[in-house]
Amino acid sequence: MGVLSRFRVQFYDCLYSRADALFELTDAVLCSDGPVTSLVELTLTAEHRRGHGAMYDAVNHGWLEPRRLRRLLASTPLPRAADGRIVLAVDVSNWLRPDAPTSPELLFCHVYGRGRSADQFIPGWPYSFVAALETGRTSWTAVLDAIRLGPSDDATVVTATQLREVVTRLVHAGQWRPGDADILVVMDTGYDVTRLAYVLADLPVELVGRLRSDRVMLRDAGPRRSTPRGGQPRKHGGVLTFSKPESWHTPDQATTCDTTRYGKAEALAWDRMHPRLQARGPWLDHCGELPLIHGTLIRLKVECLPGDRDPKPLWLWSSHTGMTGADADVRWQAFLRRFDLEHTFRLFKQTLGWTIPKVRDPHTADLWTWLIIAAHTQLRLARPLAEDLRRPWERPSEPRRLTPARVRRGFRHLRAKTARPASVPRPSKPGPGRPPGSKNRRSAPRHEPGKTVKRIETLTEHVRLKQQRG
Repeated sequence: MGVLSRFRVQFYDCLYSRADALFELTDAVLCSDGPVTSLVELTLTAEHRRGHGAMYDAVNHGWLEPRRLRRLLASTPLPRAADGRIVLAVDVSNWLRPDAPTSPELLFCHVYGRGRSADQFIPGWPYSFVAALETGRTSWTAVLDAIRLGPSDDATVVTATQLREVVTRLVHAGQWRPGDADILVVMDTGYDVTRLAYVLADLPVELVGRLRSDRVMLRDAGPRRSTPRGGQPRKHGGVLTFSKPESWHTPDQATTCDTTRYGKAEALAWDRMHPRLQARGPWLDHCGELPLIHGTLIRLKVECLPGDRDPKPLWLWSSHTGMTGADADVRWQAFLRRFDLEHTFRLFKQTLGWTIPKVRDPHTADLWTWLIIAAHTQLRLARPLAEDLRRPWERPSEPRRLTPARVRRGFRHLRAKTARPASVPRPSKPGPGRPPGSKNRRSAPRHEPGKTVKRIETLTEHVRLKQQRG
């Protein structure tokens, strides 16, 4: 109870403007019956002692200091993997706004459809989240950071900066000390894992990313052969094409284990594999010869997946080399825990009401996002204190195995025993508002969604632009 109370007091200190109203609004999110469907209905809960006017004023004009809250999140107790290391997952979740032409800084967000070729691009605000993962099958994560991607942002640069700041805060908070195992960062195919590994090479992190099944990897060239012609030595060795088993050489490690969910899992690992880099995209500004970024290539093949009896193999690349068979198993098992972050996104949207408000200003969306993260963190800290208030048709669960939704059911009882730093509201009269019968004659400006900065793809175009700039 002391950890939860301490977090609530320090979270209140992070609220610099309209602190009381924002703090009680966060409590209303945690204590409302059922999923959050609108902001104005939160003012009807007993935990929200102010009116709907104060709530709207706090959401539109409140101020939360993100840097202070980020340091607070990094200092909270974090989950650990089975070997004691910290496992971080980075992923993007979209706040869709298809009917908001007056909202600025919208991007086209990729949304998966149910059928083949049913994917769509819908305007919205994409947010990049970083969360710490637990071991085992669970729906709990510890969200540590969130950044909204803007029209002029490069996703790789933003992710590299975000991960660097998160790891730095974890080191300053004492979550990682010299001598501990490197922090494991897992990510999906949408990230340039080799570029991130090169940029973050000075940090105590190891990156594990999923690769597309149409990729190729290269081996080292090996010792140079003495030929009478001489010439420059080879830079790359043989090619390993994922879709062509005849191009695979003998793996350095091969393991097989039985799992309770996926049946038999077979993992093959090839050491010191690197991609072929080209002077395009993020490597245009690289000075000198392009580097060789070595890592371990892992191919995972499971016997079955839920709803799929013939699953496709999974290709992973880790920035760590010289792995044993047990090390390779730790990497792919940690990557499978990345999907726990999808449960957090679903909780944010369907239960806590992250994307429910129809706000216009993106900074208001940032404020509401941080309030949802603070609410989720309080649920995580209240996890060992909550009781199982299950429905009659639900199965009993162990106290440490409660889901976030079940912990939220009893948070109202826990809140009465924790610190409540918000002050009592002062009664006041509402403002006059707009005169009856008048119309708003000042129309809001409209904004076109999409990127505002074109990415340079070729080296020729890059050189031409540099010559034009002088």
